[in-house]
Amino acid sequence: MFEKIIGQDKELLIYLNNLGNPEWDEFWLFITNQFNWIPVFLVVIFLFFRYLGWKKGLLFLVVLAIMVTFSDQFTNFIRVVFSRLRPNNDPEIQDQLRILINPQNFSFTSGHATTSTTVTVFAIRILRRYTKLIYLFVLFPLFFAYSRLYLGVHFPIDIITGASIGATIGYSFSKLYEYLCKKIFWTY
Repeated sequence: MFEKIIGQDKELLIYLNNLGNPEWDEFWLFITNQFNWIPVFLVVIFLFFRYLGWKKGLLFLVVLAIMVTFSDQFTNFIRVVFSRLRPNNDPEIQDQLRILINPQNFSFTSGHATTSTTVTVFAIRILRRYTKLIYLFVLFPLFFAYSRLYLGVHFPIDIITGASIGATIGYSFSKLYEYLCKKIFWTY
């Protein structure tokens, strides 16, 4: 059963990856680079300070830093435990993929999907009562994670699992943030 799921995962990746077109390659290479998302992060940080004030905004930055570090390290731990080859390094399918970058570390689970979903769930849970525009932030992990399939460096299961873990981490840290706000500021 497990081999069947892995086989279907590989087939789905080959299909999705081969939908790619050289005309779109530069776009997806731009999307996959986390530094290109800095303007979006700055807008979200601005929104936190605007709606929550500077004290809760500073607490947000501290919790955000801890959360992103946790997400990243947890992803690295999972990768070492499972040691799944990335599609671009998998001899069974690498010749069937359009590979645009060639990372060498392990694939399962996607750090891009995990951390982007973590930050998104956290931001949406906290800011949704202040602005409905924060829901547009959900486009960030969708595009960011899909770029990994397009580039041939993650399997769909890596993305789905990473997003699920990220949603759990983001939700948990949003509850921690709310708790800390109540304890420190006596209000949320």
